[in-house]
Amino acid sequence: MSFFDKIFGGKEENPERKSFWKKIESSEDLSQAIEASYHHRIAIFKHSTRCFISTTVLKNFEKEIDGLNDKPDLYYLDLLEHRLISNKIADDLGIRHESPQLIIIEDGKVVGSSSHEDISVRQIV
Repeated sequence: MSFFDKIFGGKEENPERKSFWKKIESSEDLSQAIEASYHHRIAIFKHSTRCFISTTVLKNFEKEIDGLNDKPDLYYLDLLEHRLISNKIADDLGIRHESPQLIIIEDGKVVGSSSHEDISVRQIV
């Protein structure tokens, strides 16, 4: 591991996601997430696993979530592995694609969205 990887969290071949994430890997997973939004607010984090900025934002966001007693419903999308689903989110929810991106959904509709350094737990709780 290089010096920069130690400081900035270099690339990992199979990164372990925190246990609070629910993965979106199919259209069915996305439908279930949207359905859950009718019962409580959810958030989808769209992450580019090859992007240093996205990785940094994700790690910072996970640290914020770790500090919460009550964890919100959080969904994780690896947009490089599941680009068609990322496109479907943009089309179905009428939101512009960004990466990294946090999309807040309530009652099947986007109620908030942020990207890059604007992503924060404050948007969900």
